Amino acid sequence: MNVKFTSEALEYLENLVTTLYQKEYFGFLETSKKYVEDLVDDIKTNLPKRQHKLPTKYFDRYGKDMLYASFRKNKQTEWYAFFSKYIEDGNTGYLVRHIENNHTVAQYL
Repeated sequence: MNVKFTSEALEYLENLVTTLYQKEYFGFLETSKKYVEDLVDDIKTNLPKRQHKLPTKYFDRYGKDMLYASFRKNKQTEWYAFFSKYIEDGNTGYLVRHIENNHTVAQYL
């Protein structure tokens, strides 16, 4: 099992640390960084185990033939990892192309 992230997804996650801190979701930059690191770890560890769903056409802008899985971080926030599956050396791999949360994209799912 191999979970990789596109450069766009990694850039989003890097910016997310600052955004969460600046919007005062977290009082310390380190806490914001830990939250994002935990999200990434959850995706890397559990993406293959989660139920995979087909997104609506709205998400084709991030790649064709994608699936998504959800990751709940607290009562208010659920994150969605949009990804493609591939086979490499006989093993299934996962390429995370986009990440969003229920506050921004739930209406499109």
